[in-house]
Order: sequence, then structure tokens, then C-alpha cells
Amino acid sequence: MPAFINAIGTAIPAQDIHQPFIAWARQRLGDPRARALFDRMAARAGIDHRWSVLAPTDGGGSPVSPGGFYAASALPPTSARMTIYAEAAPVLALDAVAALEGELDGITHLVVASCTGFVAPGIDQIVADRLGLGGHVERLLVGFMGCYAAVAALRSARHIVRSDPAARVLVITVELSTLHLQDVSEIEPLLAALQFGDGAAAALVTAEPAGLAMDAPFALTLPDSAGLIRWAIGDQGFAMHLSGEVPGRIAEALAEAPVRRALIGETPVAAIDGWAVHAGGRSILDAVEHGLGLGPAALDASRSVLRENGNMSSATLMFVLARLMRGAPPAHGLALAFGPGLAAEGFRFSAA
Repeated sequence: MPAFINAIGTAIPAQDIHQPFIAWARQRLGDPRARALFDRMAARAGIDHRWSVLAPTDGGGSPVSPGGFYAASALPPTSARMTIYAEAAPVLALDAVAALEGELDGITHLVVASCTGFVAPGIDQIVADRLGLGGHVERLLVGFMGCYAAVAALRSARHIVRSDPAARVLVITVELSTLHLQDVSEIEPLLAALQFGDGAAAALVTAEPAGLAMDAPFALTLPDSAGLIRWAIGDQGFAMHLSGEVPGRIAEALAEAPVRRALIGETPVAAIDGWAVHAGGRSILDAVEHGLGLGPAALDASRSVLRENGNMSSATLMFVLARLMRGAPPAHGLALAFGPGLAAEGFRFSAA
């Protein structure tokens, strides 16, 4: 029994914080050589915009401007950041649901993925209540998995539909990454922070043959790589460690035949005409392109999402899938995301 992603809606906040962040980060680099390197890397990042739920100042300034959320010498504690998460995450999630083209009557299951905040009652309960979903709707919250959480959420929806063909599953991914700016002055964590923005996406998954048919999922962990991506809860937000070794490790793994078979089975790479790769950063996309020997246009959808929104953690893959769904229907597609572990997760798909 196949399961189908019938439609996807996406939403972003109103404030573009990419350039203000670059100006803020440059000021924290005292070494002119480090500042010059940061400038080169920022220009090459493939990102034009990143969006934040944080409110602008009274004068229209960014969160790092005088009077902004991050303006004080001591950055806000995790409690203050979670207060904003509890208020803003449900709103952005509902904006994505509102953008979803599809009949939402009869929702039987709600799956929500988010790794950038915690609140109880959970964001799944808050969203269900505001959507008017009854208490009988089964809920699942996928938390703190990182960038591949969209795969876990969609995979769970697929399992639900395959076990109950009458199920109508609403899948939501919502991430507020800009709540976690860190008080650092080293170039590596500043370049990691340069990638992240806020966003939300919603998908309807049913047995109705429309949209994208989800095929076999896969999950694998790359050996000796557990420390390359780490995500720790600190007193001043969630601290991300993203090693510069990650792209090389991904490219190396994708060149190995067993890894390729796990991802694409017996389908030749050249036959895949729909690539939905998590836009974790330009170097990640370059690593996938080189590791699999893809053509220069294969990852256009992912690069466009990165350019327009940055890395929105779990929501990013859904944005890429939404972009692919607006184009020519793919005969053979592959969704792929990376995250802590270092793990690679995804699924194959095709046009309904």
C-alpha cells in the first residue's frame, strides 16, 4: 500500500537577518585575517537571505541592533529563548498549514518535528488545539533529531498510512534556529551560525494517489563520525558544533558502493531526475554533488532553497520537496538529509 505526499505548504517569518548577522559577526573577529576569511566564506556561502521570528526593534533594526533581542552584552538565557519559541513556533507552523493546498477535514494523525525548542503542553498539542482538531487525533512529536527530522516525520506518516489506508496525516516541521545565537568570537562557530534561519512546512500524507509517492526509506550512520555534528543545550540557548570535516566525510561516504546501494538501490544515479537534498550549506551540497557524480543542475532546487532561506534545520527538506512538486513530475526521486550521528536518512519517491 503506497503513501503519497499530496501537498506541501511553507512559511517563513518577516525579518531578513542575514546581512545584519554578517555585520555583527565581523565585529567579533579581532584578527583582520580572520575577518577577511569570514568575508570570503560569507560571500561564497550561497545564501542571500535568512529569516527570523525575532521582532525588529522600534526603529526597524535587527535582533543584534541596539534594543534588539541580542543587543545586551550578556545574551539572553535559554528560558527567555524558550518563551519566544512557545509563542512563535505555533504561529509559524499554522502559517505553513494555511499555505497547504489540500482538504484538511478528516485529519486522523498529526506528526510534528522540531529540534529548536521545547514546551509542554507540546507544540503538537498547541497546533492541534488551534486547528480545532479533536482529541481523538493521534499525535507524534519528533524532537531534537536535527536536520533529518523531516525524514523521520514523513517516514512515520508513511508507516501510518500503510497500516491504515484511511489515515490522513498532517506532518509539520517548524524550526526557530535564530533563537540560538551564541556568545562566540571564533570563526568556525560564527560560520556555522551563518547558515541558519527560521522556517516551517506542512505536508498532507494519505493513500490518495496525488503528488509524490513515497518509496522505501533508508537510514545509515557513517562510522567514526559521531562527534562531527553536535547539538547541546546550554545556559544561553542550544549550541551547535558543526565540524569542517563534515563535507569531506559525506563526499567520501557517498563514493562508496555500499552507501550508494543503501540510498538508491539498483537505480542508476543518472536515472534519478528529482533530487531533494537537505540544503545544510553550500559545502554539503557540493559534497553530495561530487560524491555521487551529479550534473551541475541536479541540486538546483536545494541550492535555491539555501539561497532564499538558509538552513532551516528539519524544515529545509520539506521546502526542497515543495519546490520539486511545483516543477516537472520526477520519475525517480531521492530525498536525503544529514544530521547528528553523523547519520544520513531519506527515502525514494516518484510522481503519483
